[in-house]
Amino acid sequence: MSPMSPHGKVQALTEGEIPSIERVLRTSEYTYQRFTPDELELVLQRSPGVGLLNGQSLHGFLLPQLVNPPSAWIGGFGVSWTASTDYAQIFTLLLEQLSTQLTARGVRYLYYSGNDFELDWLRPVLMKQSFLPYCHLYSYDKYEFSIPTEGNQEVVIRPVRIPEDIPALLAIEQACFEDLWRYNPTAFTDIAATHPYFVIAELNEHVVGYQFNALDSGYGYLVRIAVLPTVGGRGIGARLLAEAVRFFERAGVLRIMLNTQDDNWYAHRLYEWFQFMRLPQKGFVLRKPL
Repeated sequence: MSPMSPHGKVQALTEGEIPSIERVLRTSEYTYQRFTPDELELVLQRSPGVGLLNGQSLHGFLLPQLVNPPSAWIGGFGVSWTASTDYAQIFTLLLEQLSTQLTARGVRYLYYSGNDFELDWLRPVLMKQSFLPYCHLYSYDKYEFSIPTEGNQEVVIRPVRIPEDIPALLAIEQACFEDLWRYNPTAFTDIAATHPYFVIAELNEHVVGYQFNALDSGYGYLVRIAVLPTVGGRGIGARLLAEAVRFFERAGVLRIMLNTQDDNWYAHRLYEWFQFMRLPQKGFVLRKPL
């Protein structure tokens, strides 16, 4: 039996609820969104999202993202303005149902990322639900488009080709990242379909790295740069970053933003070389065992 509350019944969400989810995201004070607007449809297609519905009225939703067992991320949460005073109780109700669905898919850990450990409004609710600190993140911003180096000019930058590049992309994931950060073939396919910039770096006709970006409301998001460790220190990351900055300049963004783990010293040096400014607040990742 689906859990009940004074605001309605917890149900699986479908693409038919997209307008209601978008309305909550536009109008409510209590929302969290890790996906871009263009990704919402695919998030609902790929993941077992849950919502609190009273008839046709959506009072709350909780969406996972990047469901790649053993890991998954909270992709979005929101409550309608009429239910805003009960956001903590609604989150708890939705999380119980979502956890059951994720466990059935083989997920053992659910992650959440926030931009400011001190001010994040959802963090206290998550901590009460047995989410624990996992790591910290640094945030960087860049307001202009200077490029201090072109990087390794022997590196060829080309658009990603799906599905041909999937094996090489997965090899980079395996070599560079822990489970929680890795993308699977479905995720890479969706990223290629929804992101305006997704490129491959080749050296001597071998795929050695990749990079993709997102755009939203005049802001640019540098989502990821990844380079095989075996070719590190050869200017490949700088080559990718230089091309990314050019993309953002052409797109006319007001600001370029990114997050990276606090212990990723190579990335810190690269971004600071390119005049990205580290922000004072500290991002974070929480993890809950399911």
